[in-house]
Amino acid sequence: MSGSNSSVPASSSVAAPRPDEDEPLGLTVHSLPVQPLDPDQRTRTGRLRMMLILLMCASPVIASYFTFYVIRPQSHTNYSTLIVPTRALPAPAQLSLQTLEGQPVDARALRGQWLLVAVSDGLCDATCEKLLYAQRQLREGLGRDRDRVDRVWLVTGTTPPREALMPAMANATVLRAIEGQLASWLAPDPGHRLGDHLYLVDPHGQWMMRVPAEFDPAKVRRDLDRLLRAAASWDRPGREAL
Repeated sequence: MSGSNSSVPASSSVAAPRPDEDEPLGLTVHSLPVQPLDPDQRTRTGRLRMMLILLMCASPVIASYFTFYVIRPQSHTNYSTLIVPTRALPAPAQLSLQTLEGQPVDARALRGQWLLVAVSDGLCDATCEKLLYAQRQLREGLGRDRDRVDRVWLVTGTTPPREALMPAMANATVLRAIEGQLASWLAPDPGHRLGDHLYLVDPHGQWMMRVPAEFDPAKVRRDLDRLLRAAASWDRPGREAL
């Protein structure tokens, strides 16, 4: 045996990669030129966005009214008269309100709560007394929802309210109003006086329901319960007292 090493040593050289292998690809992105919007198109886009925002804000209200007016089972039809379309609270210039002390009140201050409204002169006849009593009982009968409803007595004429009535109205809003101005907002059933009914106004100032004259309190309370449940997703109590 010869002492020479006949094995072939491993080659220490490494083949150079081909130019088309193992090199990262470089990509260059060229942005397309952006065409500026013309003023009319910007205006249309802005209006569309504003309409979408308003629709999103109003959708809970629309849904609750749609549920109450349209998708209600026939076995649960309303007892009171629904006002369609609703009537908006008049602007302060069209509805002058005052406290009993003569201080002017902005009509918009009534917004924010459901209102159960009675109207009469200061003498308050037997029908008026009955309505004011029913107004209080209906609100108390709502249980925990009573804080979502305010009692309002709009006193027409120049005669001050009888002192005997004021203790019962201690937690109510009592304001002076001009009967002729109220006609643009509230209206009685044909053949009745404005003071023969209670009127329900929603937190946006929309008159939307009229309680019948000579009504059944249990049926009216059922109407109120259903309406407040339908509005529970968007309505919150808390209008500050005048």
